[in-house]
Amino acid sequence: MSKRKPLVVVTRRLPDAVETRMRELFDVRLNADDKPMGAEALAGAMREADVLVPTVTDEIDTGILAQAGPNLRLIANFGNGVDHIDVAAALERGITVTNTPGVLTDDTADMTMALILAVARRVTEGARIIPDDDWDSGWSPTWMLGRRITGKRLGIVGMGRIGQALARRARAFGLQIHYHNRRRVPAATESALDATYWESLDQMLARVDIVSVNCPHTPATYHLLSARRLKLLKREAIVVNTARGEVIDENALARLIEAGDISAAGLDVFEQEPAVSPRLVKLARTGKVVLLPHMGSATHESRLDTGEKVIINIKTFMDGHRPPDRVLPSML
Repeated sequence: MSKRKPLVVVTRRLPDAVETRMRELFDVRLNADDKPMGAEALAGAMREADVLVPTVTDEIDTGILAQAGPNLRLIANFGNGVDHIDVAAALERGITVTNTPGVLTDDTADMTMALILAVARRVTEGARIIPDDDWDSGWSPTWMLGRRITGKRLGIVGMGRIGQALARRARAFGLQIHYHNRRRVPAATESALDATYWESLDQMLARVDIVSVNCPHTPATYHLLSARRLKLLKREAIVVNTARGEVIDENALARLIEAGDISAAGLDVFEQEPAVSPRLVKLARTGKVVLLPHMGSATHESRLDTGEKVIINIKTFMDGHRPPDRVLPSML
């Protein structure tokens, strides 16, 4: 008798090649219409599945986990961040959690650099001028002036894979690299990036021209850039976030930009996704903020690589081995 294939429930639409491979290997239930699952549908899926493949749009807290069926033994997250999953509660119920590290590093670093340039050089404002037929006066020496980034100080909050990839890109643009991290990176890495370490985040924020948030969202990093810390920034400073919206106090950021105490911001992530603060939207319409719909890792290559990692984690686990990308509470 052939071994039963595990029932794998996927909560969002994945690339065709990934879904095809999953159909070959598993008994898979897909989400063809790509609408986010509500709490009731998610709980229903967890009651039936052997493996759940969620994404960042799925909130898997203690209450949802309590409704999991006896067959659910693996949550194979499609993505690197697992702040939407209560990993400790899953472990207590004997459910393994995996993620997909490393596959979106370059893409997210590229988007972070793009946001830095877009904000400093007013790219999105300029991109609207011609389509809106608002260029009657033509070129002028004093019109649409932005800020040069060469020679400026970039403060990276979180010097993991993405932070280091951003530092490599930023150096090519002539930016000076400064960083704050919960642990100092090895001396060889610091030397290669010509990076200055700041043990005090407060002291770094007061001295840099551009701040980039590249750390994960954990209880320790919630509102890490609080109202108090944001007030330490220079008036000309730019804030960029491609990590998680919860790391920045959005309301405080909006207030400070409105008051002219911070120059501008570029945000790809938000505290209440997919909802976006109306204050930020208003600032975007006036050119003070660039807002993107969580596009940092949105490349064909990233999504295919992520899917491949998910499949490897599932297959390894179902073959009775430790999956390569297991996440433990101690790692967060």
